Amino acid sequence: MSSARKRIWGWYAFDWASQPYNTLLITFIFAPYVGELMQDGARAQAAWGFGIGAAGITIAILAPVLGAIADTSGNRMRFIWLFSALYILGSAGLWAASPDSFNLPLTLFLFALGLIGMEFATIFVNAMLPDLGPREEIGRISGTGWAIGYVGGLVTLVIMLFFFAESATTGKTFIGLDPALGLDAEAREGTRFVGPLTALWYALFMIPFFLWVREPKPVKAANGAVRAALEGLRRTVMRLPDTPSLFSYLGASMFYRDALNGMYAFGGIYAQGVLGWTVVDVGVFGIIAIITGALFAWLGGKADVRFGPGAVIKVSIGVLTAVAITIVFVSRDSLFWIALPEGSRAPDIAFYILGALIGAAGGTLQSASRSMMVRQGDPARMTEAFGLYALSGKATSFLAPLLIGIVTAASGSQQIGVTPIIGLFILGLILLAWVKPNGDFSR
Repeated sequence: MSSARKRIWGWYAFDWASQPYNTLLITFIFAPYVGELMQDGARAQAAWGFGIGAAGITIAILAPVLGAIADTSGNRMRFIWLFSALYILGSAGLWAASPDSFNLPLTLFLFALGLIGMEFATIFVNAMLPDLGPREEIGRISGTGWAIGYVGGLVTLVIMLFFFAESATTGKTFIGLDPALGLDAEAREGTRFVGPLTALWYALFMIPFFLWVREPKPVKAANGAVRAALEGLRRTVMRLPDTPSLFSYLGASMFYRDALNGMYAFGGIYAQGVLGWTVVDVGVFGIIAIITGALFAWLGGKADVRFGPGAVIKVSIGVLTAVAITIVFVSRDSLFWIALPEGSRAPDIAFYILGALIGAAGGTLQSASRSMMVRQGDPARMTEAFGLYALSGKATSFLAPLLIGIVTAASGSQQIGVTPIIGLFILGLILLAWVKPNGDFSR
């Protein structure tokens, strides 16, 4: 394998290694487990919103600053090492979320620590994308990376469902086994193992990344490099109105990616509270969403090459907006105001279909968004650009969970509580009208 090809596959390894945080912790295993422990779906959804919102504030404040510093010093790898450590510490620590001594503030802190590590590491890894191939291949590379990440999430989800995550009622896994490694089902050790598994998976599969991915020789930082980086960031931000396409794209992605993250963050806890699903039920839902996500992320990469990332983004947002509206009208006893007989499986089937659509459109949206950022950013300050991209993704990421938390707490309804997602998707779609296909920095 050539060194260039090894570098691309090493870069793919990050998506494979990091995806379980999203799949297992944010959405399909740990979040609904917290809902089970709290025994109140609305209260759990509100707490989850406040916890993720706090992490989002931290990420929004620091992301562009760290990106600017990395561009000035020329060394992204040391930041990736640092934030990888936070990822591992935070996720591994979730083992402590025991039913007998559940500490919600500690659990949210550890979860936020790992989330901050994952998000910051992603900034510096994404900034390497423009160097992996010619511009016309960036969409394909990005799509393949997302697809590989989804497959990694699927593999870990299957491992958890088959061998570890036990049902709260039967104490058995999805295939009827006791939790592996002699873990105690009564203490929910099988489900709690999701934290250590996520940490071990990341540590193991980041090895190819660190072995194969190489940066150009770092520029030795001069005295005052941090001050110079911050000054460069200030100039970039002040010039944003002079780069209308970049400005509009950052604004659009700020809203629509936040809405998508809200879907991922609250999908599992919503299904647990509204439909009464167990962790295992949510896991099956996750398998369906991940399979469609992997397939359509790969297909989306091909569509990106043919039609451009802008078209892919708009179609994906349209699908997700329709899904967000539909979710509000799905409950255990009715579907679009039509009363259902007791024990009807129609809401479950509807939610499985919606999950497949979320996976498909979400996979293409994330892949195309990363590709579009390469077209919109200044090639001389790409890490800073992805820092601003992270800022745009997090500037309202604390707002959306907080709004969901507030609306849920005020209404006492999980269905009403998720309605802010719809408005965010619509705002993002409107702002895309001012985004140029090739950005302000034509190459």
